[in-house]
Amino acid sequence: MDKVYRTLLQFDRYLATLRWPPRSVPQLTPEHVDAFYDRRKHLAQAADEMGELKRLLARTEGVSDAVAGRIAAALPRVRRGNGRQSYSRAEFKRIADAARTDLRAAARRIRENRDLLQRFRQGQVVSGDDLDLARRLELLDSVERFADVPRHVRTVGLTAGKSEPMAWVKKVGTVKEIMSWLHLTVDETAAGAILLAAMTGENPDVIHKTPAAHHRADGYSGDGGTAIVDLRKLRRGRRAYMNLALSDIPEWISIPGKPEEISTRDELHTPFGLYVLLHELTAASRAHIGGNRLLIGYANTGAADGGRGLRPITTSECVLRLGRRWGLPSDTLDEQGKPVPLAVRLDLLRLTYIELNQRPVAHTERTAATTYMARNRGNVAEYRKVVAQALASEVDKARARGSVAVMSPQEVERARTEPETVAAEQGLDPVTLKRMIAGELDTVLAACADNKNSPHAPPGQPCPASFMLCLGCECARALPRHLPVQVLVHDRLQAGRAQMEALRWAHRFAAPHAQLADLLDQHDAETVADARRSATATDHAVVERFLSRELDLR
Repeated sequence: MDKVYRTLLQFDRYLATLRWPPRSVPQLTPEHVDAFYDRRKHLAQAADEMGELKRLLARTEGVSDAVAGRIAAALPRVRRGNGRQSYSRAEFKRIADAARTDLRAAARRIRENRDLLQRFRQGQVVSGDDLDLARRLELLDSVERFADVPRHVRTVGLTAGKSEPMAWVKKVGTVKEIMSWLHLTVDETAAGAILLAAMTGENPDVIHKTPAAHHRADGYSGDGGTAIVDLRKLRRGRRAYMNLALSDIPEWISIPGKPEEISTRDELHTPFGLYVLLHELTAASRAHIGGNRLLIGYANTGAADGGRGLRPITTSECVLRLGRRWGLPSDTLDEQGKPVPLAVRLDLLRLTYIELNQRPVAHTERTAATTYMARNRGNVAEYRKVVAQALASEVDKARARGSVAVMSPQEVERARTEPETVAAEQGLDPVTLKRMIAGELDTVLAACADNKNSPHAPPGQPCPASFMLCLGCECARALPRHLPVQVLVHDRLQAGRAQMEALRWAHRFAAPHAQLADLLDQHDAETVADARRSATATDHAVVERFLSRELDLR
């Protein structure tokens, strides 16, 4: 009945906007039905609404033959599956920014009111003759203790026995406004769900049921925070239980155009920061209603079995409602050239996350390719643009860091006869230069002049960095004997570009590939070709172990 009523209400509201709205059922025309669909087709629920309207009109007396014929024929339907289109990066950022704005305001409000209540209980705040402050403090205390405002029960009239707020409470504000002093509203909880979906790519059901119980893998050290949360996705069958690691490192999608403008204390740009903030803001709500759900909010009205009060979100209806309230514009224009309203949906946030990251989330590579990426046809150009930007960014970083210093064969020969002179030219001491030429200081791609004074470790500590970082390290020197391995690694990275997802390759290997290319450009083509041919079986084995990360510190 609820769905039928909502559909009829929307249809009625549309008809009321017409210059000559129909006044009775016989006055309805097929054009009214089609125009209603055109008005609603951008919404996710448009297909369901058209089905409800068809069933409703089929049972309505007085419908004209023209309308009866129209509803008997196939009605317009929203394309599902292949029609799902991910958000553009601009739309994705628009949604995330709106959610962050709501959560920041909520965090500021709740923290200020908690601080006021605490100072009042410690005797640091006295209302005196300030009636407004006295009422506010009493309401804060009531909301904190009972998760409700002071009420009385009506004793007379048709509503006898009904509980309602005291008269003086209504003068301060609505129950929802007062409850929001110390608790998130359902809309703000929906903003948390939206941001959680944008940062993790998990599906809507998993987001709704995200627990507040977690394991701190960082041991509460305060550095590189990580919370591991146990999740359950029933459709995975025997693999339903899984872990989600929420780290203090922002996803590259989350980083704005000018990251330097973001405070390091802004918790809403990392999955870990978001989780900790939501855990803090909903802790009091959880204490009142029990359970271990993370996403809890106050709703002044709700489901028939829930009534008003604190409750965990269980459906995406609050997300859709919040999206309509935001009224964000999409990149798509209607026939009049105006932006179509942006429908905010958790499943589309998941689709966008998978598309932009080009990797599966809680499903197999095959599912990611066939169910998500292959069905999403709206973001190919955007994805190519993101890959190009990532490649350009990584290459710029590589060029800014520079490449390893190279010693020519002539310099190596001079070092054997003039060690002091060559050592001074290279910024080394003669003993280190001698050991370097003897091969005692080799890493993989170069030789290291000072392992205990690396830019990647505190002074006096051994360098823990990957050997790949030697390509831009001031301590490294590339000698002629390193050229075969450098050529082999360059060729392997180049070959891997066609075998890996483009965006993943850009983030992992674009920078070292550019550094190696610059390094090889310092040699003529014949020298590089000779190095490739002269590579030994040992060189190939070292490169294989190096690229499979067997040589990294664990």
